[in-house]
Amino acid sequence: MSFIDEAKFLVRAGDGGNGCVSFRREKFVPKGGPDGGDGGAGGSVYLVASARLTSLLDFKYRSHFIAEKGVPGRGRKMHGRNGEDCLVKVPVGSVIRDAESNEILADLVHDGQRFLAARGGMGGKGNVHFASATNRAPRTATKGKPGEEFWLRIELKLLADVGLIGLPNAGKSTLLTRLTAATPKVADYPFTTLSPQLGVLFLPGQGSCTIADIPGLIEDAHRGAGLGHTFLRHVERTRLLIQVIDAAPLAGDPLEQYHMLERELGLYQQDLIQRPRLVVLNKIDLLAGPAEDAGAETAGTSLPELERRFARANIPVIPVSALGGQGLDKLVEVIARHLVQPAASEEDDDPEAGL
Repeated sequence: MSFIDEAKFLVRAGDGGNGCVSFRREKFVPKGGPDGGDGGAGGSVYLVASARLTSLLDFKYRSHFIAEKGVPGRGRKMHGRNGEDCLVKVPVGSVIRDAESNEILADLVHDGQRFLAARGGMGGKGNVHFASATNRAPRTATKGKPGEEFWLRIELKLLADVGLIGLPNAGKSTLLTRLTAATPKVADYPFTTLSPQLGVLFLPGQGSCTIADIPGLIEDAHRGAGLGHTFLRHVERTRLLIQVIDAAPLAGDPLEQYHMLERELGLYQQDLIQRPRLVVLNKIDLLAGPAEDAGAETAGTSLPELERRFARANIPVIPVSALGGQGLDKLVEVIARHLVQPAASEEDDDPEAGL
């Protein structure tokens, strides 16, 4: 199934029905007078947030949402029927903008939350309203008002408890499959994940949390490089960020990977730097062990040496192997601790408890 997180669409409310010009004509009822009824109001277009939707796929096949027109009034003071409202379901986390000005009109973050996107036109008045002492047979009625019409833009920002970020091929998708029941595409080439993937992690004794695998970032992603802004916005609403660092010997300097991710987050949105973050050293199964630490040239950088380098920079890390499963229990424990109580307020001596 395709993942679509941006779309442009038209909303058009229904026009109000026209008022009626009519006169009462009954046998044995002289001078019946006007009895034209009012027109019905046009239907409105509402956007309704639904937790059951996770993509804007429906907008790929439909881009015009039109409410029903109001029915004109009739004689005998009969009011025309109001037009039916048009309800458009959108995923929770949808941001609605004016397509021309790009102004944010609504931010739908709760299941069932509604936004009036286009208001229906009022119905016209029948001639019964225009009778007076000097005009007892008015032949005047008003037309219904036109409904509002707008072009809107919708963008989806995923609502997830935890966001996995990292360079392409850092092992985020593999980590997601080991922590949750999600089945993202996993392969040994960069940009395997081209759209955010969601999974549910069950925390011992605490219920569950949602984890989002954000496609790989590259340098200058804040300017739109690579997948850039298309998916960086999905980290804006996560409660906890996990920076997945590729610790494999041939993947480049892990510390430099960390600093690059920090730069991109800060340049994209400064308050992301204030968000609780965990640093995960992945693929430790490819590193040399303590006994091989002396043979750095043949065995590659060892895990103890990497931990010492990050410690000198005052950066707590959690070593894991998503493929082999090492360190995942510790990672789940730390995630649970952060989600129950924000890292900023924890009084814990464990360096892996927060940043």
